[in-house]
Amino acid sequence: MSGAAAPALDRRLVLADTIPGARVRDAVLVLSGALLVAALAQVVIPLPGTPVPITGQTLGVGLVGACLGMNRGALSLALYTLLGLFLPFYSDGGSGTEVLFGANGGYIFGFILAAAAIGYLAERGADRKVLAAFAAFVVGQLLIFGIGVPVLKMSLDMTWSAAIAAGFTPFIVGGLIKAAIGAAVLPSAWALVRRFERRD
Repeated sequence: MSGAAAPALDRRLVLADTIPGARVRDAVLVLSGALLVAALAQVVIPLPGTPVPITGQTLGVGLVGACLGMNRGALSLALYTLLGLFLPFYSDGGSGTEVLFGANGGYIFGFILAAAAIGYLAERGADRKVLAAFAAFVVGQLLIFGIGVPVLKMSLDMTWSAAIAAGFTPFIVGGLIKAAIGAAVLPSAWALVRRFERRD
């Protein structure tokens, strides 16, 4: 029995857990996370030579995963993926199956996995220290590219070198910047939580 209970003890609170409530709170947070990623998806910088633009989505994915934790983070991005089939939620107002199952669709599916992974790491305290939060964001983005680049390659019948050049290399610097933003925001948010807890 003690061995079965041990994994649950490893889980720490994430930022969402500091908000009172349960089911209603979780539903609101899951929807809010999907809407945040949809909003950041409209921050688009097209790049020459690639169908994949720079967007704010991956930053949103990391924040949602870290703040909501593994299950709620993954559910939030799954909801984003589903809503994008009917609403202009994908990058640059895109929507529908032609986007989800097109050249950029692998990145969208990767968001779900990345949010889950970052959430899992946050549940083990990675969101409370700068270097750990940075590493968690990097892991999440690598998972996104790990799915996005192969789908891009297959969709456009590209060589591996061309797919990597178009779907990964141009985003390395931006990805590191987003990871740095996450690494600054999350520990700072926890510092604010602790300050308010001390006042109470």
